[in-house]
Amino acid sequence: MPEYRFKTPLSEADVRQLRIGDSVLLDGIIFGVRDGNLIRVFDKKVAPPCDWKGAALLHTAPNVKKIGPGKYEPVCVGTTTSMRMDRFTEGLLRDYGVRAILGKGGLSQNSAALMQKYGAVYLSVTGGAAAMETLQIEEIEKVYWEDLMPECIWQFRFQGLGPLTVGVDSHGGNLQNDVQMQAQQKAAEILQKMGIA
Repeated sequence: MPEYRFKTPLSEADVRQLRIGDSVLLDGIIFGVRDGNLIRVFDKKVAPPCDWKGAALLHTAPNVKKIGPGKYEPVCVGTTTSMRMDRFTEGLLRDYGVRAILGKGGLSQNSAALMQKYGAVYLSVTGGAAAMETLQIEEIEKVYWEDLMPECIWQFRFQGLGPLTVGVDSHGGNLQNDVQMQAQQKAAEILQKMGIA
């Protein structure tokens, strides 16, 4: 599969090159988001205090160590399951110009259609790779909405985050959905051979 390396912020042209299964490394600013801050943005209608145009957003609530006022160093920055934040996809793409969402477990077919429409991708982070992910952080540059700790908005600067796998591309491809369909088909075949189906 092709391998790509991009520096954030991302353009539509960057993400339109990608297809499911491609490998990606990211350099630059990546924002950590999670339920708490996305609920504030979309349900409570509070605009994010940072610019997400062309941004890559990582689903995380990191374990950090405070080293000064508003200053933190990473202890363990893992990735959380994306599906429970699926409902925020359209607003992130349409209203804020986000180009990549990073997480684990994939997003829905509806989100895949939205990524095709707006020109964005879902990049899958390997589960259990928090130690490697943490080492790829150069600095936690800023933290917004500290009252939501640890579900603040985190501004990380990464060098070579990844490798990430394109799980949903901007052409309608959805790797997680394809794998699930293949698994269901295989299970049906096995059950049929066993005389159960």
